[in-house]
Amino acid sequence: MTIPTNTLACGLLAVALLIACNQEPDVQRTQSGLDKRDFQTVVNGDSTNLYVICNANGMEVCITNYGGRIVSLMVPDATGAFRDVVQGFANIDGYTTEPSSFGATMGRFANRINNGQFVLDGDTVQLDRNNGAHTIHGGGDGWRGQVFAARQPDDSTLVLTYTSPDGESGFPGEVTASVTFAVNSRNELAINYEAETTAKTIINLTNHSFFNLSGNLAETVLDDILYVNAAGYTPLDSTLITTGEVSPVAGTPFDFTEPVSIRTALARDPANTQLQMASGIDHNFVLNTGGSIDELAARLYAPGSGIVMEVYTDEPGMQVYTGNMLDGSRTGKGNARYGKQTAICLETQHFPDAPNKPQWPTTVLEPGDRYTSTCIYRFSLVK
Repeated sequence: MTIPTNTLACGLLAVALLIACNQEPDVQRTQSGLDKRDFQTVVNGDSTNLYVICNANGMEVCITNYGGRIVSLMVPDATGAFRDVVQGFANIDGYTTEPSSFGATMGRFANRINNGQFVLDGDTVQLDRNNGAHTIHGGGDGWRGQVFAARQPDDSTLVLTYTSPDGESGFPGEVTASVTFAVNSRNELAINYEAETTAKTIINLTNHSFFNLSGNLAETVLDDILYVNAAGYTPLDSTLITTGEVSPVAGTPFDFTEPVSIRTALARDPANTQLQMASGIDHNFVLNTGGSIDELAARLYAPGSGIVMEVYTDEPGMQVYTGNMLDGSRTGKGNARYGKQTAICLETQHFPDAPNKPQWPTTVLEPGDRYTSTCIYRFSLVK
């Protein structure tokens, strides 16, 4: 969605957005054109809704507590027009009628676990297998299908909480988790995760937003310019499980150590076995940031809109997914058809299948300890 503006209109828009963030309950429409009432229903006995956080610059993020999902994200382009830069749906039915990951909080364990199994203190834990022989994104009862409790302490912050019962999808321990979404004057969206457990378990949380910085959610992202601060990536086997190796990106389609269009990177070696297996890029990159939230992990730039998104995280890895499985069968906001490679996901995380790879950073959480993770998406412009 694009809202044309000029200098006067920008000022009026900022005032209007401040009012919108403090609007009366009977005013339902968001800047992105969503109607809150279209997200108000009951799922598995719990009430769902749409929540709006924003800043004085006009940046707006709409989030539903169903799956802890980012539904829309409005930022200005190089002309001053505001664009929605994440794929999603204009009502709750778009998320509940067909399982999907659009904008969701992924838990209890993001990404894949080989054969849905791992060993914890000598015991083999069997999980729900919902991706062929494997478990993906927390199994069939993963958090993308759960209703979170919501609390909005101020106009720029939303706190979602969820208690995952012991044994959910086979995971041990009752886990209580919170996800805090906050925007600030720097046009940053920060996502902070915290969790505690009653028994030893594993945890790996991320957000699965499908970004399209052009604001045209049906347009390919192949011409977007991507930089990833990673000298290595974790290759996959034929079932898309990490092999346990870390391979250099140099000389491969996975080398984004210098900014390059996604199209150009893929064209370096179209017959690359890793690309063929995943139908594009769907790989974990081993970040060079050393876990520092102050070090740039990735930068994405859409030449058509001038919008830049930088990613910062304290996680050791980031999944880069070029929307390879999007097939045009889903129609989203603004009647946009979500075809192949019309979005890119940049998911900060621990490495996929880490519980079965002892050489990699651990994902074990002990009772009495607190899991924390932070991801920041910072938006700016190239004019």
